[in-house]
Amino acid sequence: MYNKYIMEIPIGFVFASRPIFRLVILSATGEEFSEFHKQENERSGQDARVEGMVVILATQYSVSLAKIIREFSLEAAYLPGDPADIKISSADINRPGLFINGFYEYFDSERIQMLGKMENAFLLDLPKDVLRERMDRLCAYHVPMVIVTRGLEVLPELLEAAQKYQVPVLTTQEQTTNLTVSMITFLNKELAPRITRHGVLVEVYGEGIMITGDSGVGKSECAMELVKRGHRLIADDAIEIRKISNRRLVGTSPDNIRHFMELRGVGIINARRLFGMGSVKTTEKIDMIVHLEQWNPEKVYDRMGMENEYTEVLGIKIPALTIPVKPGRNLAIIIEVAAMNNRQKKMGYNAARELLQKLGMPVEATDSEDEIEESDWDF
Repeated sequence: MYNKYIMEIPIGFVFASRPIFRLVILSATGEEFSEFHKQENERSGQDARVEGMVVILATQYSVSLAKIIREFSLEAAYLPGDPADIKISSADINRPGLFINGFYEYFDSERIQMLGKMENAFLLDLPKDVLRERMDRLCAYHVPMVIVTRGLEVLPELLEAAQKYQVPVLTTQEQTTNLTVSMITFLNKELAPRITRHGVLVEVYGEGIMITGDSGVGKSECAMELVKRGHRLIADDAIEIRKISNRRLVGTSPDNIRHFMELRGVGIINARRLFGMGSVKTTEKIDMIVHLEQWNPEKVYDRMGMENEYTEVLGIKIPALTIPVKPGRNLAIIIEVAAMNNRQKKMGYNAARELLQKLGMPVEATDSEDEIEESDWDF
């Protein structure tokens, strides 16, 4: 019906399922273009804006209310429509104690509202007309949804206001604090900023190792050898990276290519079916980036490991190594050693520093080492 060309952009192009930023150039009639625009919005779960004949997808992500209901076993007291069509785009949760007490300044209507035992007790003490006014005013902000916890009965005034302004109302038996913590963690992951990078992600001795390099340098072959040696594959060819906190990145594989690998001369294989469930993993934190490049005899490579190098991804600095590739080098063993050495450095030990001290040479602490805090890492 129409021709579609996707232009790759160096920063954050996601070729699979969830793009951060994508340009789609079309050759189509106005009617066909409008239909494509509609399909792109439905496919991505994002709002796309149109500039001329270019669709630019927004960077804000959303999660459906249906997925939240399934994840936390919530019960619906009132739904204005199909929960799969209701999108939540904020990871913040609010207990509106000040709001129901009459203080409305700085109220963030984008947040999920949660009513627990204290809020419910306060509302029951209010005169009926005041209670109805407060509930009406709360729902008039068109908050994403209201959750009543601890199995408490939903107030009729809340249901009346929710139906008036089409605000979902859900209930749960969970305690308010426990549900708040769990839901914020879940939403931070689902709504996290993300990009997709070309490379391979493997877990080696508990360390998430992201292997990058030019096409054909041997990333997949190296990952295959690591899997054969008992380590686990997370993603091959495309790594979807999410920033779940200000200190942590988590990588996964797009759903449609998960567990598949491409080996030149062999073709496509399914690592899970070939090596078993123990050889794969769905997600893994990214602890180190290993960049593979063809050996350049004119380039000086690091032979001591005194200086810590970093690569910045989504504003987070990740320890990085560059490993030259040439015949005769066993990359799988080198990456295993690099993973264990990175783990040692995080625990405060640097072999190169110890060697220099034994040789009686002065050693000064580097700024990069001072930046690493034990709380940043999982052991």
